[in-house]
Amino acid sequence: MLMVVTRLAVLLPAAVAQAAPYRDPLVGTGKLATGSCAEPEIIQGGIPRTREYLTAVLKCLDKSWSAHLARARLPFRKPAVRFYEAPEHRVCGVLWPQDAAAFYCTNRGRLVFPLTGHWIEDRADLYPLKVAAHEYGHHVQSLTGIRARYESAVRAGKEPQAELSRRYELQADCLSGVFLGSVWRSLDRTDRDWAALLEATRASGDDADGHRGHGSGATRARWLKRGYQTLSPSACDTWSAPSRALS
Repeated sequence: MLMVVTRLAVLLPAAVAQAAPYRDPLVGTGKLATGSCAEPEIIQGGIPRTREYLTAVLKCLDKSWSAHLARARLPFRKPAVRFYEAPEHRVCGVLWPQDAAAFYCTNRGRLVFPLTGHWIEDRADLYPLKVAAHEYGHHVQSLTGIRARYESAVRAGKEPQAELSRRYELQADCLSGVFLGSVWRSLDRTDRDWAALLEATRASGDDADGHRGHGSGATRARWLKRGYQTLSPSACDTWSAPSRALS
């Protein structure tokens, strides 16, 4: 008897054979709609108005991101906001992050802003607006599940934690640029103001303090500019970017 032995190829679904790559939920959501934002002066008549300034800016951010996420059928809720006259020793149950201008409390969905400090006092540039938009970007990351994915990846330990942190922070830089670009025409600002903001961002990179969790100054400015020019959260997909783009 002639026995014929055949080999059967077992085809496994792609989802079983290999885990699907992570897809940023903001990809494909379109551009942030052009809007208006009345940016008040931080100092009026020699009197600091930092609380009023931030309150006005946050209203603009609420309006822009709530509309965008609604169109994308993604969840939205306004962040809680807490102002401090100066940085506290502890905030939201944790130590105040070293060298942080402002802070987003992930566990409470709260934006925390000191009303004093070099980041906002006696400033007439766009840096305070950029910082507020960056921290709001972290809120958007939490709302859309990006923060949860970041924390899961850190726990898994398959990627260097510092690089994961840079992906997370650089995306927030880019999202702040998206917002700035969307309201730029309504701001009483010039190209010099934009150039000054890029320079201030370059000075706030990891190369200034030795940490490697946010990105070099040049890289932070590049992602900020990318968001500003495209107006698209899709362009802020740092999670699929090569490591060389996250230095």
